[in-house]
Amino acid sequence: MKYLSMYTPDPARAVNPPDKECFARMREFMAESKKNGSLVATGGLLPVTQGGARMRRAAGEISVFDGPFAEAKEVVAGWAILEAKSREDVIEMTRRFLDIAGDGECEVRPIMEPPPGV
Repeated sequence: MKYLSMYTPDPARAVNPPDKECFARMREFMAESKKNGSLVATGGLLPVTQGGARMRRAAGEISVFDGPFAEAKEVVAGWAILEAKSREDVIEMTRRFLDIAGDGECEVRPIMEPPPGV
């Protein structure tokens, strides 16, 4: 099953980029994960204020919000598509990621896939 993992760093450390050692450990972890097939895709996200937008559909109308979003205390900084045999496996992969990335939070959600033959 595929899962989407979204990483939100601890706001206290989100302003400081990771050091060279952290980048090296993460590069090694991602290479291992790609090789064993558990990492399908990954990427980092820039803040919504750097060219992004939030959109909402309500009552048939679509609104676009450019920000800044003062109420936003949690900003997703990165994402990954993971392939795992079970919920326990994806949780273990995420534990390993957080041990390298440092304080923060990952939300991991199963990806809905169409039934076979659709």
